[in-house]
Amino acid sequence: MKLGPQKRLAAILLKVGVNRVRFNQDRLDDIKEAITKEDLRALIREKAIFKDQTNSQSRGRARKDLIQKRKGRGKGPGRKKGKKGARTNKKEDWMNRIRSQRQIIRTLKDKKQISNKDYRDLYLKSKGGFFRSKRHIIMYMEEKKLISKNDTVKKKKTE
Repeated sequence: MKLGPQKRLAAILLKVGVNRVRFNQDRLDDIKEAITKEDLRALIREKAIFKDQTNSQSRGRARKDLIQKRKGRGKGPGRKKGKKGARTNKKEDWMNRIRSQRQIIRTLKDKKQISNKDYRDLYLKSKGGFFRSKRHIIMYMEEKKLISKNDTVKKKKTE
């Protein structure tokens, strides 16, 4: 029983390749008699002709790996490919650092713990990349006696 033309037309109607078209074995006689696209559409509605599911790649292992990576597993030096700048964008790193630095000097200015002149000086220094981190700003202010150690301790406790 040759069903080549029916399979070809069904593939066009189902918008799949010929190899993905399947026929219900009990309805082969009806399928053989179907010669027009309209006949085949009726058989598709009746589930006598259907398309095969594709074999998609399972995400089970990937999900399992992701859970482990969130715990910090599999992130050692042996897993890393590419330089540090390729793995974390330099611009994003800068943005995160400068925003945190500006936040700390802004809060100190708002609480009147540093003067506007000192704020401007610290702001420009941080903009120029002088400070490595928030901690470095605090150390610098303590060295230059812009702020006392007690003030920074209070600040940390209140936040």
